[in-house]
Amino acid sequence: MRAVAKRVPVLILGVPLVVAGQTTAARSAPPARIVSFTAQPESIQSGQPVVLVWATENPTGIAIDPDVGRVAARGSKQLFPSVTTTYTLKVNGPGSSVLTKSVTITVAGGAPTTVTAPIAPITIQKDARMPDGKPDLTGVYGFASVRDLASPQLKPGAEKFKVDRSGHFVGGRTTLGTDCVPLGIPQTFVTPYPFQIIQKQNFLVMLFEYPNTFRFIPLDGRPHPPDPDPAWMGEPVGRWDGDTLAVDTVGFNEKTEVSGYMHTTALHVMERFRRVVNGLQYDVTVEDPNVFQKPWVFPSRVLPARPDEERVDEFVCENNVDYSKFFEKNDKK
Repeated sequence: MRAVAKRVPVLILGVPLVVAGQTTAARSAPPARIVSFTAQPESIQSGQPVVLVWATENPTGIAIDPDVGRVAARGSKQLFPSVTTTYTLKVNGPGSSVLTKSVTITVAGGAPTTVTAPIAPITIQKDARMPDGKPDLTGVYGFASVRDLASPQLKPGAEKFKVDRSGHFVGGRTTLGTDCVPLGIPQTFVTPYPFQIIQKQNFLVMLFEYPNTFRFIPLDGRPHPPDPDPAWMGEPVGRWDGDTLAVDTVGFNEKTEVSGYMHTTALHVMERFRRVVNGLQYDVTVEDPNVFQKPWVFPSRVLPARPDEERVDEFVCENNVDYSKFFEKNDKK
């Protein structure tokens, strides 16, 4: 039975935190790591089995060559090599990093075989389509941090919407907390946890591992309700622009932030998802006429495909660190 994930939630997303005069660097993607890669046993007679066992952390893609191919982040595989064979575990990680580790299985009486050619990058070649010919985006994807994001142009008097994390004061409802509330859009996509898309012909559902929340997105381009109830993740409507999924979301509450800025219920987020070789290209524009002088355009980024994962895990908000000790009791909330 699969274990329940008990992970400490992300507390600072892309914004430095100053505590007691010391600056903590912005949260970046944790690096990939090969924890172990072994063969049990390493010497056999021809016809006997051997089991490869591996464990990795924070991968964006994993493969074992030869004969195995793509695998999950942790697992085992029984093989019956007929000759001495070197197996190589390749792990792709954030920032285009690549890690490898090899083990050799010695087969008595067999000539050795190794993979000498470079292992090709792990990519998604399948051009999956729905019955109506639209792209099928079903799958598990990773996050992508915001790089080279220019500051928005604020309206006069809107400086109060900038999140203040200096000294002992935290202004507004920010991502700094241990209550695991939804982070809103597009902030959810910069958390270092995967999300999953389940697509049908008329709608799709996004399941976010952190903090165990979801989005239901109709794909028929319907109008927004005239007076949507404010929600953490907003009220999205999707439509197809060729092979690009455009998602228009309104109806947010005021309890989330957008990359260091609070917003009002007038927040309007426009997203575009387009399948590329290694995942989904993600483009987003943010508007709030009460805060920003003009639409705030984020740089294009890729949400990497995770073919090694079948689904996202359950996220349980337990064993969270209490960061209130860093702030004075009389601070404003």
